[in-house]
Amino acid sequence: MNRLSVSPKLIRWALERSGMDEAGLLERFPKLQQWESGEVQPTSHQLEDFAKATLTPFGLFFLKEPPEEKLPLPDFRTLQDERPRRPTAALLETIYQMQRRQGWMQETLIEEGAEPLPFIGTVTLTSSPVSAAESIRRTLGMEDGWAELHHTWSDALLGLRRAVEGAGILVVINGIFGNNTSQKLNPEEFRGFVLCDRHAPLIFINGADYKSAQMFTLAHELAHLWLGKDGVFDLPDLQPSDDEVEKFCNRVAAELLVPERELNACWPRLAGKAEPYNELARCFKVSPIVAARRVFDLGLISREAFYRFLNAYKDDERRKALKKSSGGDFYKTQDVRVGHRFGSAVVRAARAGKILYQDAYRLTGLHGRTFDEYALKLGFGAA
Repeated sequence: MNRLSVSPKLIRWALERSGMDEAGLLERFPKLQQWESGEVQPTSHQLEDFAKATLTPFGLFFLKEPPEEKLPLPDFRTLQDERPRRPTAALLETIYQMQRRQGWMQETLIEEGAEPLPFIGTVTLTSSPVSAAESIRRTLGMEDGWAELHHTWSDALLGLRRAVEGAGILVVINGIFGNNTSQKLNPEEFRGFVLCDRHAPLIFINGADYKSAQMFTLAHELAHLWLGKDGVFDLPDLQPSDDEVEKFCNRVAAELLVPERELNACWPRLAGKAEPYNELARCFKVSPIVAARRVFDLGLISREAFYRFLNAYKDDERRKALKKSSGGDFYKTQDVRVGHRFGSAVVRAARAGKILYQDAYRLTGLHGRTFDEYALKLGFGAA
């Protein structure tokens, strides 16, 4: 039996880096503790399985010391103890995967003669958040009263996502790494990130986050693109880290979704009602938590009142999540996880013979008949 010499330090590093429950991994790898102590060495097959389970590149197990990994993007996450947090494997691999997709899309668009998107990096930190929000709204075709066209805020989120993709921006929403349900993305680690590019900007939203927070994350990431700045962020309670870029992006996002002028006009008639935030949410087609945060940031309610509502709202969201049934339409889910704009471009390239189907499978994470069915759901005829 071929056993490989692996430093116990690297076994421990891979475990911690994975962010996974060790008890679950012990069930899958019964000799894991012996590998870590150096008492037993894993076989080649066992190490390959362990690498796959922990999202660890196989070759790293043959280093003498664990590598120091850093986020390949500016880190705008809030820090409780002022020390950089070690990114989990799921976050790192998700970023790398999105960078590969962006690189492919960028090369494809340049080869096709596409013009650079004119809005990337068109505002600065000295710009007015109101004018920045208006520029985004104008680019996306969000006319005054656009929210009234949608029945619910979840419909408005879908409409906004489609408008963003229509403007040439790749949008991916996923709560796991690829389609690996054992590798969940923790919203407490990050709520989203953005990859700037003049041809193929990409926005990633952590789909494991509350649905009610995802629209604000999308708006926040749009502001990053208008600034022309990459970043990873967490936005606890929709509050940014103590950074001027993040503060600016939050102000733009808030103005984009709930314009101050319109809010000030309707707040006096709502302030005394039992559920003013729900009424604001219906008016602006945002979630109640976004409405409450906006009212708080404008100084219309106290900090205590906001957090009282926030905690009650989170409890209600948790109860709903527990009751929610599993399953759903797999291919509709893929349209969100892969991204409609990106998925369509890959299918089109494969059908035209510009890329091998093997490359299309790798780019989308879908293979064989699953990829073919996905293409049909996107509106492409049979191959």
